[in-house]
Parts: sequence; structure tokens; C-alpha cells
Amino acid sequence: MSSEEINEKLSEVLPRLKNLSATVRFDLGGDGRWMVEARPAAAARLSRDDGALDADCTILLSAETLLKLLDGTLDPMLAYSLGKIKVTGSTEIAMQLVSAIG
Repeated sequence: MSSEEINEKLSEVLPRLKNLSATVRFDLGGDGRWMVEARPAAAARLSRDDGALDADCTILLSAETLLKLLDGTLDPMLAYSLGKIKVTGSTEIAMQLVSAIG
């Protein structure tokens, strides 16, 4: 999956994240890192992560797993249980994120 495809798929879910009230980093290993800034007073923003911002929650997963989650072909709880997703930081925010994209 290319960076453009990842960016496009994450951008599609941004409107559903406006009430998240958090900064979330998606760490896809060799496929890059993206930062989602979601605040209630403004539209959620997506950017390539340059490490300048601290994240409230970091989601570590592969690009393939991210695509399956966003397409609804992989249950987030199953992926977490199988170790395909790792969460650092706020697990509460991770659960809110799962609800928003699911």
C-alpha cells in the first residue's frame, strides 16, 4: 500500500473523529507514521508524523491491518487479541477511536 493510499483511507474517516478530543499517532513501521489531531472545535486534521507533536495514543500496526480495519473486514478487538495492533498511551482513546471508525 502506498503512502497516498494510506493517506486517502485515513482521510476518509476524519469526519467521524471530530469528537475524539485527542491526538493519535498511527505507526505503520516501514510504511510511515501519520498523526490525527481531532479537537471538537475544529475539523480533524491528518498529517505525516514528523515527531514534533506528542500523541495521546499511539497505534502500532501494519498498513495491511490498517486497511482491513478501515474497510471493516477485520474486527479491531480480534486484531488486538492476535497482537496485530499494539497500543501505547491512552487505551480509552484507542477504544473511542475503534468506535468511531467501526
